[in-house]
Amino acid sequence: MSLIEQAAKRLEELRRAGAQLPDASASDNDASRRDEPTPEAVVRALNARAAEAPPVDGVRRAAVESEDRFDEPASRTKRVARFVEIDFARLRARGFVTPDMPRSKIADEFRVIKRPILRNALEAGRDEARPRTLVMVTSALPREGKTFTAINLALSVAAEVDNTVLLMDGDVAHPMFTDVLGVPREPGLLDLLTRDDLDVGDTLVKTNIEKLSVVPAGANHPFATELLASEQMASLLRSVASRYPDRIIIFDSPPLLATTEARVLASHAGQIVMVVAADATTQHAVQQALATIESCDIVMMMLNKAHRTDVGSYYGYYGTDEKRNG
Repeated sequence: MSLIEQAAKRLEELRRAGAQLPDASASDNDASRRDEPTPEAVVRALNARAAEAPPVDGVRRAAVESEDRFDEPASRTKRVARFVEIDFARLRARGFVTPDMPRSKIADEFRVIKRPILRNALEAGRDEARPRTLVMVTSALPREGKTFTAINLALSVAAEVDNTVLLMDGDVAHPMFTDVLGVPREPGLLDLLTRDDLDVGDTLVKTNIEKLSVVPAGANHPFATELLASEQMASLLRSVASRYPDRIIIFDSPPLLATTEARVLASHAGQIVMVVAADATTQHAVQQALATIESCDIVMMMLNKAHRTDVGSYYGYYGTDEKRNG
């Protein structure tokens, strides 16, 4: 619609709303009519008159919104993407997978872990209510290494050629993403559940790893437990999974036996990775935790903090031979 048509439409709206408008015949006799106003000036004049008049049937609001669209559409609608530069050297020193060390032992171990997860996620016939692209990482008790596992799993998936990954911090009582990855804590997950003015895209943090985005925990909230266990949270997870169908979503969850919301969250996940600390977690605790998530079809166990593993030795050997023969 042209500016002239916009001006005519606005004039008609104001007339219907009973706004006081100058008489057309009087305007014709005015000397200023020798210089015809531009269509832009007509629109602005009508909007200004509508803003001064009492709001009738939403006309004033419509005029203001119209002015926004004409004058500053880019600045008012453009979302500023958040970005963080992850320190690879710091991650590597703390035992994490890093893109600059693709053949490290930890990288090879998580290659083995991620492969069945990716296969399950891409299988046909997925349940829309519990999409298999939504992978919940949890544990029976605190300090078993679930956040360490969730971050490493996300970093490993981000190295895939055909997959991208969204890492979400759902352990809002003890969030670690800010410390480990350097992402800001807010706005994040809890803000999405409490603020109507936010969209998932407003909480995303892009990183210097092209295929990795992060949603942090968000601002502290006194009813964080209730929010995570709410239907609103379930709806958010379904929405994120459907909105990003090409992504693997890694959700760092609270421990199963230490909280109640983790059990509710587990009922929405398509896959669950349960981390067990070697020589620390009792068999009874593991059995109790497994009983709380038995409704999920795909539950995988991961032994963490083991003193020795032979996984990954093949690639380390290959790397040594390559250097020797090169």
